[in-house]
Amino acid sequence: MANKKGLGRGLESLFGLYEEESYENIANAQDKPASKEVKDVSEIDIDMIYPNPNQPRKNFDPDALQELANSITVHGVIQPLVLTQTSDGKYMIIAGERRWRASKLAGLHSVPAVIKNYTEKQIKEIALIENLQREDLNPVEAARAIKQLMEEYNLTQELLSERLGKSRSNIANTLRLLTLYPEVLDLIEQGKLSAGHARALVVVEDTTAQIKLARQASDGKMSVRDLEKAVKNHLNPPKNASGKVQEQSLELKELITDMQRVFSTKVSAIGNDNKGRIYIDYYSRDDLDRLADIVELLKKKEITLADLQNYNKRH
Repeated sequence: MANKKGLGRGLESLFGLYEEESYENIANAQDKPASKEVKDVSEIDIDMIYPNPNQPRKNFDPDALQELANSITVHGVIQPLVLTQTSDGKYMIIAGERRWRASKLAGLHSVPAVIKNYTEKQIKEIALIENLQREDLNPVEAARAIKQLMEEYNLTQELLSERLGKSRSNIANTLRLLTLYPEVLDLIEQGKLSAGHARALVVVEDTTAQIKLARQASDGKMSVRDLEKAVKNHLNPPKNASGKVQEQSLELKELITDMQRVFSTKVSAIGNDNKGRIYIDYYSRDDLDRLADIVELLKKKEITLADLQNYNKRH
């Protein structure tokens, strides 16, 4: 199945499931003029509006909010919010919490909004997918949102990649971040470590070492490449009598490359031709099941390399 490009397709399809009319221009755009006139826009008292408690995005940069508030003071709220009315007569935000927060900072008493009716399940799914598509979330929030979507809506990585317009490897790598220790996750959420730094730390299993490396790299003290080198040094590759790290042979490197092709996942080796370890990464239960299926097929000698490549594309 061809991979869909772009970030708007999945959300447009999702809204299409619930409405005959597409609201891609409302939900996908953020603080930009709409490409066409939006009908049925109402002015809603700002104090009657409250955020979605299940909104996956928890952190809003105060400086960016103030900049938006300054713009709203001059130009007003150009893009309407999307709200749903609740049983208490108030309105919950479906899309546009950042605009609502900035409007409060700007001192507005009301904001333009489109009122739509959605079920609780629809609201949660829209909020998750909207943020993931617009990449408003930090890496940890994105990973938690992806995990929540997969668990609550029984979505595989392949189905979710189609829904979001992202590659399956992107989703798998994002999910891996949740294996990091809480203190490291906190540094990522605070913006002190990038997603690249986080991915480099995933292979460090020792709690103390992972946290130490994360602190050393935080606040821009190490580039991602520098951290990758530090992680490699921590893994203590074998040394010869002179104390120098032994280089892996060309044959061993080719073996690792072949294994990566066969298993369609990251494979790494620590050691040399005489002694070491080989690691085969998997990022979800689906991934583990896929690897198990490949091993079974190889045991039965019922599969060729071409078959493997086609199998990995399908799964």
